[in-house]
Amino acid sequence: MKPSPIIPPATLALLGGGQLGRFFVHAAHELGYKVIVLDPDADAPAGKIADSHIMASYDDQDALLQLSQQCAAATTEFENVPATVLEQLAQTMPVSPTADTVSIAQDRIREKEFLRDNGFNTAPFIPVENERDLDNATDDLFPAILKTARFGYDGKGQARVASIDEAKAAQREFDMPCVLEKMLPLDLEVSVVLARSATGECSCFPLAENSHSNGILDVTVVPARTTPELRQQAEQMASELAAKLGYIGVLAVEFFISGGQLLINEIAPRPHNSGHYTVDGCITSQYEQQLRALCGLPLGAASLHSNSVMVNLLGELWLQGENSSEPSWQLLHQIPNLKLHLYGKASARPARKMGHFTVLDQDPDAAITTAMAARRAIGIH
Repeated sequence: MKPSPIIPPATLALLGGGQLGRFFVHAAHELGYKVIVLDPDADAPAGKIADSHIMASYDDQDALLQLSQQCAAATTEFENVPATVLEQLAQTMPVSPTADTVSIAQDRIREKEFLRDNGFNTAPFIPVENERDLDNATDDLFPAILKTARFGYDGKGQARVASIDEAKAAQREFDMPCVLEKMLPLDLEVSVVLARSATGECSCFPLAENSHSNGILDVTVVPARTTPELRQQAEQMASELAAKLGYIGVLAVEFFISGGQLLINEIAPRPHNSGHYTVDGCITSQYEQQLRALCGLPLGAASLHSNSVMVNLLGELWLQGENSSEPSWQLLHQIPNLKLHLYGKASARPARKMGHFTVLDQDPDAAITTAMAARRAIGIH
């Protein structure tokens, strides 16, 4: 028997208070729900606009008891919430994504092995539990990237290595389990953000083309400038992966395209930076889809109504010159088809995601041209 949907004005629990959570709170409020955010940071962006903000660690038992007593369902905005916490909350309410799927994405070794064991293409890799495991690396695996198995994001916890000796030196510095992955010549980096419901309904947003700077997403172009066949193949692979995981919620699947072949790089069990464009460019945003999947509502239409180019705004913009200052937003407000989103973070620092803007245009080339001009005008070099 299909469970009844959770309807407004129900209260939802959100673990994590960053910008992804902030957008989720906005989506929840627009649909009539209330949200309690659990995040230890007093300045958490999502906490500032939520109905309630519990400032405690994610495994704080009093906080979890409060959520279990007041909330009808729970979700998370980042994958490093302890899986045990999701298991505990699942005893009293629906939780999506589940602890099992989050635990796979939390550990690159488990993630890579899950992908390999289920027939999905990845770059060649070996797990590195300790330095001795690198003796199993063959010469054809280099040059390579050594990535920490846990807590790596936005280029953190990664080292480019050209030999076993360099890999061993990097592993000693990381001092934790890692994955050694062959560096491949890349045609393109792309991602699929999808939503999957408890009934198995799956809806993919259009394939996004991503450019990175220093390991951090810089620009996203949608639709990706690749062939219709590759776009369809990426959506199919992402949907099959979500089904293999038994996934419920929003999932991002990042791909490399190398020599015309699609390879899965990694997954994120949550809305994704490369899916920010969906707020302005699609009929339903990734955050509304997250809520719909969590509450057992039918998924919304994920189709694109305008070509979109998203540009990340990092803390460096606030730190140019001798004195820190607010960027000249009027330069962006003068562009009628540009949508600016600032995350309300208390302070800027290098590489910190402070906001983004999205340019919309029926002409894909015009969208790119306008976005790149806006990027230069505001001081992104």
